[in-house]
Amino acid sequence: MESTMVKKEGNKVTLQITVSNEEFKKAVHQSYLKNRKKFNLPGFRKGKAPKKIIEMQYGEGVFYEDAINMVLPGKYDEAVKEHKLEPVDRPDIDIEEIEKDKDLLFTATVTVKPEVNLGDYKGIEVEKVEYNVTDEDLEKEIEKMREMNSRLVNIEDRPVQKDDNVIIDYKGFVGEEQFEGGTAENQTLVIGSNQFIPGFEDQLIGGNIGDEIEVKVTFPEDYHAKNLAGKDAVFKVNIKEIKFKELPELDDEFAKDVSEFDTLEELKNDIKVKLEEDAKDRAEKELREKVLDKVTENVEVDIPEAMVETEIDNMLRDFNFQLQYQGLNLEKYLEFTNGKIEDLRKQMKDDAYNRVKTSLALEAIGEKENVEATDEDLEKELEKMAESHKMTVEKLKESFKEENFGYIKNNIKVRKTIDFLVENAKIA
Repeated sequence: MESTMVKKEGNKVTLQITVSNEEFKKAVHQSYLKNRKKFNLPGFRKGKAPKKIIEMQYGEGVFYEDAINMVLPGKYDEAVKEHKLEPVDRPDIDIEEIEKDKDLLFTATVTVKPEVNLGDYKGIEVEKVEYNVTDEDLEKEIEKMREMNSRLVNIEDRPVQKDDNVIIDYKGFVGEEQFEGGTAENQTLVIGSNQFIPGFEDQLIGGNIGDEIEVKVTFPEDYHAKNLAGKDAVFKVNIKEIKFKELPELDDEFAKDVSEFDTLEELKNDIKVKLEEDAKDRAEKELREKVLDKVTENVEVDIPEAMVETEIDNMLRDFNFQLQYQGLNLEKYLEFTNGKIEDLRKQMKDDAYNRVKTSLALEAIGEKENVEATDEDLEKELEKMAESHKMTVEKLKESFKEENFGYIKNNIKVRKTIDFLVENAKIA
């Protein structure tokens, strides 16, 4: 096989590839052996007709297409390696010459990874990021724990108050007509949660169990049901139950109930330490992002559309995966939001472009600075992963395919490159 890079414009490369006549003949013969049973010619048992007879009957090129499909992928890959190209899309193939007893000549035009012109990436100036844990932050966490360990107490001797949980039946009317979707039984509602349209919850305050209250509201102009938007409505509401959220006392007994600590002071100290660790991690993450953003701004690169579209594909796949945790998928999401996949792709385009640019910048810097992910780095990473999954490293390795290790190594290299940029930044 011979190959020549005949054209290179921007991020497009055209390769001219020659497959010897002898090699193509072998592929044609293989195609004949594979497909001969498909031909039923008079005078021959099915699958026994000679190649020449089939070619005479159906044309000289009857086996060419299949033979080309056998030969081209491998020859294209060889040419790509020979010219040290990094394709980012599928090639456009054009058969230039194909005749009996002649070499097969074809061209492959493909989009390749662009050249990256790095600007300044050492000594990047960024402001230090700090998050201090306050007493208010600590109190909020404690209150969250109290909320999680609260209990609902039935109330029968007083009317509805703000923050109560009520169970209600209701029917909604516009004029004299009861409207669709405006009826419910045993509906749980937290007064003051703003779960219902403005004004609904406030009018239940002061009501008692067994009361039927007429709640008068006006639907917002931008209400999702167009037939109700901006209209006045009346809800006939029956209060069936009132419940009050009772929070536990904040004392040592509370600490014993919700943690492994014996005193409230020990619990608070532990929460504060964790908050400070979270604050440190958050500050470090934001600092790294700031450095990376500034480095990427200094990069000049002509990013092929194919790379952006591929990144959008990846983002959509990740989004679909997240939706599945909620019992949805991308198709259902678009149906519920009355959206189109084309619009979603447009929304993701800028983010996809920035991700590709950042990735190209990090790759170029990593290569220039000889950043490597060693086998030792890989082993340490696998140990962390095994610990988080509560399994041995050996079991983890058994569950991986070979390409998984390359993916992990690449992630390590990216992380080490960002470490390098932060270490060489000027943090004021």
